[in-house]
Amino acid sequence: MTEQTPGFEQAREELTEVVRTLEAGGLSLEDSLALWERGEKLAAICQQWLDGARARLAAATGHDGEGPAGD
Repeated sequence: MTEQTPGFEQAREELTEVVRTLEAGGLSLEDSLALWERGEKLAAICQQWLDGARARLAAATGHDGEGPAGD
């Protein structure tokens, strides 16, 4: 099975669960590190989705995405 990039909502939900699990504690160091690495990947995926949405919005509105609208 090939790993596919999850959608924003799916990545965000999984990231939330990773954080909950890490905060609850009780994991071995190895398991904690693996979970942390997964969380880092999920955070990067969410950021990619947000950056893409920002670029699409900027293109649609004619704004560069920097600063408040109407500058």
